[in-house]
Amino acid sequence: METEETKLDRTFAALANPTRRAILARLADGEATVNELAAPFNMSLPAISKHIKVLEKAGLITQGQKAQYRPCVINVIPLKEVSTWTEQYRHIWETSFDRMENYINQIKEKDNENE
Repeated sequence: METEETKLDRTFAALANPTRRAILARLADGEATVNELAAPFNMSLPAISKHIKVLEKAGLITQGQKAQYRPCVINVIPLKEVSTWTEQYRHIWETSFDRMENYINQIKEKDNENE
């Protein structure tokens, strides 16, 4: 049985590639065939197929069967799991942004005093 950590590792590995992220972005607009997904890229169909297999293995997309073609569809569940995982670190970046905002406000106050 696959652990949650292994699933997350596989999802992050799939998302690490810009071509795969672009494929997911396209699929966010709706299903597409492999040929439709390959169209914007300057690479062979076998290369695109390899990217699709990585996305499938990570559970980020599925391929269906409609008549004579197999449309790809995005599966948002692994993306939700990434979102849930990153949410635990929200307080860190919010604190960092708050400190930066305070620093900027201090600089602005000094500039106003010097005018």
